Amino acid sequence: MARTPLVGVTSYVENARWAHWSSLAALTPFAYVRALSSAGARPVQLPPETDAVMETLDAVDGLLVTGGIDVDPALYGADRHPEMPGARPERDQAELVLLEEALARDMPVLAICRGSQLLNVLRGGDIEQRLDEGDLHDNGERETTEHGVRIKQGSRLAALVGETAVVTSEHRQGLGRIGEDLEAVAWAPDGTVEALEDPGRRFALAVVWHPERSEDFALFRALVDEASRFAEERRA
Repeated sequence: MARTPLVGVTSYVENARWAHWSSLAALTPFAYVRALSSAGARPVQLPPETDAVMETLDAVDGLLVTGGIDVDPALYGADRHPEMPGARPERDQAELVLLEEALARDMPVLAICRGSQLLNVLRGGDIEQRLDEGDLHDNGERETTEHGVRIKQGSRLAALVGETAVVTSEHRQGLGRIGEDLEAVAWAPDGTVEALEDPGRRFALAVVWHPERSEDFALFRALVDEASRFAEERRA
C-alpha cells in the first residue's frame, strides 16, 4: 500500500491568543492544511528554523511555502518602502534555506504569494514593493479580491488550470525582475506577473494568488501527486 505523502508547510512565529492563553506561536493558516489534506497529503508544519534542514527535508516528500508578511527588501538590495510593515528576517532566512535545498534535491515545491516572491528573490530577482493603487489585487482593507489571469499556453500551470482562470488575490506587492531559470507564466489584466515556473525542475510552481482560499485544489493535487512520485523514487 502506497504511503501518504508528507508535505512540509512553512509557518511563522507571532504573538497569538487562544482560549485563556497568550503566547508566541508557530502559525500555519488552516486553509493550507485543509487544501493539502483534501488533496491526499499529510501536512507537516515547519517552524522558521535553520537548524536540521537536511534532516527535515529527508522526512518530507514535498514543500509548500506559504503566504504572509512581505520579504525583507534588504535581501534584494532595496530600501524599505515607508508603508511596508516590519519584516521577519528569521522567517526569510529559514525559508530561503529550505527552498534552496528542496530545489537542489528536485523535490516538488509549490510557493504561494509571499512564497512566490521569496523564490524569485532566491534566484536573484526582485520585488515591486507597491503596485499601483486600485482594487485589482488588494482592496486596501486586507480582504481578498477576485480577478482573471491569462496563463501561458503550454505551461505546466495551463495544463493544471487552463489558459484563463479567476483567482483569489490579496497582495500589494508584485514580482519585479524575474529570477534566473524562472519563467513568467501568468498575468493579471494590468500586466502584473501572477505566476512563475522553473521548467528545469520536476515541479517548481509559484503563484501570487491564494489557491488555498478557493474550492479548486488542482495545484495542491498536482503537488501531492509529484510528492508521491518523489517518495517512490527515493525509496527505490
